[in-house]
Amino acid sequence: MPTPATSTLIKHSTMSRRTLLGAIPAAAFVAACAPEQGSLGEESFSTAADSTDQIDHSAWNTLLGEYVSEGPDGVNLVDYGRMEVEASDALTAYLTDMQAIDIESFSADEQFAFWVNLYNAATVDVILKNWPVDSIRDVGILTLGPWKDDAVTVSGRVLSLDNIEHDILRPEWQDVRIHYAVNCASIGCPNLATQAYTASKLEEMLDAAASAFVNHPRGFGGQPGAIIASSIFDWYQSDWGTVEDVLDHARQYAVGPAAKLLEGATDISGYDYDWAINLG
Repeated sequence: MPTPATSTLIKHSTMSRRTLLGAIPAAAFVAACAPEQGSLGEESFSTAADSTDQIDHSAWNTLLGEYVSEGPDGVNLVDYGRMEVEASDALTAYLTDMQAIDIESFSADEQFAFWVNLYNAATVDVILKNWPVDSIRDVGILTLGPWKDDAVTVSGRVLSLDNIEHDILRPEWQDVRIHYAVNCASIGCPNLATQAYTASKLEEMLDAAASAFVNHPRGFGGQPGAIIASSIFDWYQSDWGTVEDVLDHARQYAVGPAAKLLEGATDISGYDYDWAINLG
């Protein structure tokens, strides 16, 4: 496993998940901090409310079961090296199949699972195509990562990873648990699930992902009165509301040490995120 990248501690800052405030040209900084929504230029995808059709994610499920495992510290790790050698073609085939789907003929829950799986599979594909890397931020230029690059084509529309997350998932579903489901191939990110999301298990899996992250030190750490939270809760605080809303949300899932840490908390002292790749 590569040496973990130095984590950055931030006191109530605002920055994109995709960018660190390093010494980068001003033009690149402005581009990275531009509004994340609205870049599709069209209305989002419609849903078929009465549809009972299901999307087959068994190929992705098999890949997750074979190459993703829980590390000793509770972080799910991916064996990218072995996957690159053994399963690149299988991942490409899955992504090809997903892009051939008429997504607007499926229900909202089927679409939600589809977009999460597609985002995660496309992210893994980016890593495999650029392997070896120590961080996903090493892909692309100026540490901006691959998030704005063309990634997939769905129903004739070319989409980036940012399009999927910020133009489709977040505005259409408005469910903060999205942040626990999509994975950016980093230690600091909520876990890449060891099984594919499906409509039938959607609520169960989203709640499990939320609980796993909230109760892990990379979600909420520090000590009572000096809580250090994941930078996700800073970058996307508006999805929850206020800092108090973030803490109230976390308390819904917190148990044991995390519950004690968050009990009575009214503020977050700082934010932290580890961009080292989630390599196992």
